[in-house]
Amino acid sequence: MLGVAPRGPHQPARHLVLDELSGGIVERLDAASAAFLNSSGLAKASPMGMGLYRIEPVGKVGSVRTSTVQLDVRPKDRLGLSRLLFLLSYAGNQGFRNDSVAAAEDRDLWSALAESLVQLGERALGRGVLQGYLTVDESLRTVKGRIRISDQISRRPGMLVPLEVSYDEFTEDIAENRILRAALDRMGKVPGVRPEVLSRLRQLKGKLDAVTRLASGAPLPPWSPSRMNVRYHAVLRLAELVLRNASAEAGEGKQQTASFVVDMAQVFGDFVGAALREAMAAYPGELRLQYNALLSEAVHDADRLSVRPDAVHLLGGRPVVVYDAKYKAASDMGASLSADHYQMLAYCTALRVPTAWLVYAGSGEVKLRRILNTDIDVVEFPLDLSRPPSDILAAVADLARQSWGEVVRSARAGD
Repeated sequence: MLGVAPRGPHQPARHLVLDELSGGIVERLDAASAAFLNSSGLAKASPMGMGLYRIEPVGKVGSVRTSTVQLDVRPKDRLGLSRLLFLLSYAGNQGFRNDSVAAAEDRDLWSALAESLVQLGERALGRGVLQGYLTVDESLRTVKGRIRISDQISRRPGMLVPLEVSYDEFTEDIAENRILRAALDRMGKVPGVRPEVLSRLRQLKGKLDAVTRLASGAPLPPWSPSRMNVRYHAVLRLAELVLRNASAEAGEGKQQTASFVVDMAQVFGDFVGAALREAMAAYPGELRLQYNALLSEAVHDADRLSVRPDAVHLLGGRPVVVYDAKYKAASDMGASLSADHYQMLAYCTALRVPTAWLVYAGSGEVKLRRILNTDIDVVEFPLDLSRPPSDILAAVADLARQSWGEVVRSARAGD
């Protein structure tokens, strides 16, 4: 795919779309946009001469945008924004609910994100801005709340006033509103957001004028789901995802740029771990994520080999089943699949576990492979991410049921 003629000053940004597993495209880019693509972590732009660049995905998905070009790298199996946000939100939130990440679907990821944030924000603020108690530390000439005795002695020894005090203030300037304002502000800086959506973003942000603006790069303030802030739950889940995965700022030459970039292999692994831990809670024992174990003996610690499967279920402190998530296992049934099975074999050998479950993203049937000259089984378990969230979670529950059943059968066979 070759480049197009130079754009006029008022032409919309070109919209380029890649599949994460594609070999790339050739496009005409300006130097600043090519540099931004390379720095974004979403794609690699290699110069070919005469202003042409080969743009290739690098294992991430998402969207980056400048005033001249927008590049989307979309997940395999044509996963929509709602499914992507479901996976992201579930892995990062123990209090997840299926409707917490409802999102408007759109060909343009930025338009979908902005529209979703606006809809959920309007729903949250429809009954007014949430208020709560905030602990304030101040120096006052009168007593208010309680005196911080240690601070008073260390900062003002021998002085009666001013007093170092702490008190609770009922205010709008709470963590929930600070997070929401920050997300609205960031989305409002994305170039090319539709004017009507941008107007609604500004109206929502105007309702939060009394709220402290989060400093750039500052950690998100902690908040806890409760009955009092239940109407904020959905928008805060999306706001946190926007703030953790998206950026919008002035790039080189003060050009406005925006990026939303995620590593699907990491997202998938985190999701499988979180969902599996919840599903395995129904059975005896304990599931541990990112479990470390030795693979080899050595005189020196530096010479030891170790393994680290995504999840291991322990019973009485002893590993009984091992799991590993592979986002791209289904995309290449050749060498990479063999390498995955070698890895599963190593896990089983190091942990003395008879069965390993290889959980991959894709459709298909559950398949058992008996490793020759061993008593080890590797079970390929597909997880179809194109299904509704309830079906995906039901599949993980089925994985937990089947894997626990194998543990029980192995224990009976050994008696």
